[in-house]
Formats: sequence, structure tokens, C-alpha cells
Amino acid sequence: MRIAVKKNLWLIIAIVIAAVGLSGCMVGPDYSRPQTALDTAQRYIYADNSNDVNEIGQWWRRFGDETTTQLVTEALNNNNDLQAAAARVLQAEALLVEAGGRQLPDISYNLSRSRDKRSFNFGGTGRFSNLSTTFSQDFSVSYIVDLFGRLKRQKRAAWADMLAARANGQSLVNAVISSVVKTRADIATIQRQLTIARANTENRQRNLEIIERRYEWGLVGPLDIRLVRENLAASKAAEMEIELSLVKTQNALDVILGRRPGVGQELPQTLPELPALGPVPVGLPASLLDRRPDVRAAEMALKSANEKIGVSIAQLYPDLTLTGTLGRNADRWRDIWKDETEIYSAVMRLAQPIFKGGQLRAQASYAKARYAELAANYAKAVLTALREVEDALIAEQILQRRLEALKLRFDEAIAAEQLAEQRYLQGVEPLITVLETERRRRTAETELNVVKGSLWAGRVDLFLALGGDWQVENTQP
Repeated sequence: MRIAVKKNLWLIIAIVIAAVGLSGCMVGPDYSRPQTALDTAQRYIYADNSNDVNEIGQWWRRFGDETTTQLVTEALNNNNDLQAAAARVLQAEALLVEAGGRQLPDISYNLSRSRDKRSFNFGGTGRFSNLSTTFSQDFSVSYIVDLFGRLKRQKRAAWADMLAARANGQSLVNAVISSVVKTRADIATIQRQLTIARANTENRQRNLEIIERRYEWGLVGPLDIRLVRENLAASKAAEMEIELSLVKTQNALDVILGRRPGVGQELPQTLPELPALGPVPVGLPASLLDRRPDVRAAEMALKSANEKIGVSIAQLYPDLTLTGTLGRNADRWRDIWKDETEIYSAVMRLAQPIFKGGQLRAQASYAKARYAELAANYAKAVLTALREVEDALIAEQILQRRLEALKLRFDEAIAAEQLAEQRYLQGVEPLITVLETERRRRTAETELNVVKGSLWAGRVDLFLALGGDWQVENTQP
């Protein structure tokens, strides 16, 4: 008997192995990357050249600002959004492990003790009761034979979802780095604006003192006094508005860095001393498909949807489940360790859905429609990536030309202001001319400062659009 049981057990194992070997067929479409506009684009329209994009490296160090590098490192270590992204990646990895586990046999061990009492009427002799105790232990094995690839498709979909989660996490890393650099540039720009505003206030205060003395000497009328006082009050009000903007921007940076708003120290004003920004290697347009994490995430979502089509189609076909149990059963504890109490069972179950009211075919139709939606989203993501690169390239070229024009404007505005002040003191020009030249000089200086900050933001947008090499220590969520 013992030999027969072992033969049957080996037969069960052989059936399972054979079923594993047969479970290689997969229904549903195989994935292939859709054709996009980037596949036929040979170069960027607004690019001067197509250098090796792998030269991008840790681009934020190219600004020559150690403060920016320190802020980026702090944000990558402490940003709350990145911590949430890390948790999402772990969730996707856990789901992948779960999907892989469905392809393996389920093996369990059971140990039980049951006590049963029954009452029955035995003829006319009266009612009797029976009390029994049963001990049992067994190993059970259950295996789903993946005849049509449903489980394989599910695992492939989970793998694509995990890669999409990682790509979305990397895209968030890119966004955090760009936010830090842009906010750093905004703060430096606002700091410079505040310095300009304070200098203007001091200059207007001196002008007021000069005008008041000339008024006392009878050289000017009361209108000049009123105009200069109004100008001074406007300058002080502008100072306060800039101070508020600076505090809000510093608080925004603190949040990005994962610290309490208001605790950050004042940053050094390094914007005017920025080094010249050299040419950026842009590479070929097709490289965006693999370099930009948001495009990769869109493709992985599309790939997952393709695998889910196969899952929905496989549900229309039969499921084959093999189950085997081997153990012992006895009415005494010591007997369940004896060979003569051995029990076993083997079950092969083939289940084919016949009628479910069209649910399964509706699920397949839904999966195909979902794939079509994500294919359109992927095509849009590719076009958006291409547009962002072209926008950043042309924006930087125009900003450089505008910077040169604003430098010339600023030089001429300074000269005009100095000349107007001299002619006013000589009694040749009215005060309104001096105030107008001062306004023009202040506007030119402010716009020049803003464009310098815009060059930072434009260069950040270009690196972000190119999906550059953002990898440094601790950047992966």
C-alpha cells in the first residue's frame, strides 16, 4: 500500500511538471512601440547642432553656484513628494512579486484536531450519542496551469506598471530639481530687485533734500516738491511689495526642501555673477523616447494595457487547476504519525465559462479601448516632449538677443538720467524730465535683472525637456 501511495504521488508530480511544460501558449497581441513623430525627425529645428546628449551630466553644477548644488542635494534627501514617490515604487514592486507568485504552486501544511458529537435514535431502544475525536495532518498542493498565458500576461503588466512607477518617480526627481534651481534663481532675482529698489529710494531721498533746499532758495516752485515726495512714497511702497514677494518665494523653497517655511537662511545674491552659459548638447530627437522619464512612463502604461488585453482574452478560455493532498488521519494523536493512517487525493479541474451575460467579451473590449486611449496619450506625450525642446531652444536664443538689447538700453538710460539731472540743476530742463529719465533707467535695470533670471529658468527648461542625466547620489526615489 505504501508503495502504491508513493507511485500515485509521483504521478501527481509528473502531471504538474507536464502541465508546467504545456503552459507556454499566450493569447493576445504582442507589444511593439508605436510609430511617432520622433522616429522620422532627424534634428531639432531650432538647434545649432546635435551634440552627444550623454554629455549633459549633472547640469545644475554648470551654473557655477555652490548654493544651488547644496539646495538640490537637500531637496533630494528631504522632499516629501519624492518620499511619496518612493512608496509608490515599493507598492508597484510588491504587486509585481504578487503577480509572479500566482504562476507558482500553492503549497500549504494543515494540522487539525476536531471533536464531534452526534445524537441518533436507534430503533425502539432509545436515543444514543456518539463522541469522536479526529487528528489530521496533510500537505496540499494547488497549481493553476497557465494554458493560455493569463498569468504570464498579468506578470508582464505588473512589470510594466513597476517600470512606469519608477519612471514617474524619476520624472518627479527632475521636477523637484528644476523647481529648486528655478526658485533659487527667482530668489536671487528678487533680491537684486530689492537692492535696486532700495537704491532708488535712497536716491529719491537725496533728490528730495536737494529740491527742498532749492525751494527754500526760491529756485523751484511747490509743484516740484510735491512730485518728488510722491515719487519717494511710491519707491517705498514698491520696496514693501518686493519684500513680500521675496518672503513668499523663500517659503516656497523651504517647502520644496522639506523643511518648515521661514526657517531657511537668506541666500547669497549670486545672480549678477553667473558665468556665461555655454552651448547645450541636445542629441537626436529620437533619444527623447528613452531619456525622458515621462515619455517612458507613458510607454510603460501603454505596454501594461497591451498585456491586459491578453489577460482579458485568456479569460474566455478554460482554466486548468491541479490539486493534490497527502497526509494522515486518525482518531488518536500518536496514530497520525503511522504509515497506515496515510491518505491522499489528486484532482484535475477544467473550468470553461459558458455564459456570463457578455461580461468577459465586454472586458476584452474595454481593454482594447483602454489601449487605444493610452496609445493616443503616448503620441501626445511624444509631441509635447518635442515641442518643449523646440520651445526651450528658441526661447534661449531670443533671451540672449534680448539681453544684449537690454544692456544697451540700460547704458543709454543711465546716460540720459545723468544728463537730465545736470540740465535740471542748470535750469535748462524741468523736473518732470528728470523723473521720466529716472523711471526709464529703473525700468531698464529691472528688466535686465529679470531677463538674467529668465536665462536660468530657460536653461532649466531645456535640460528638463531633454531629459538629461539627472543621476546623482540618492536621486532615485
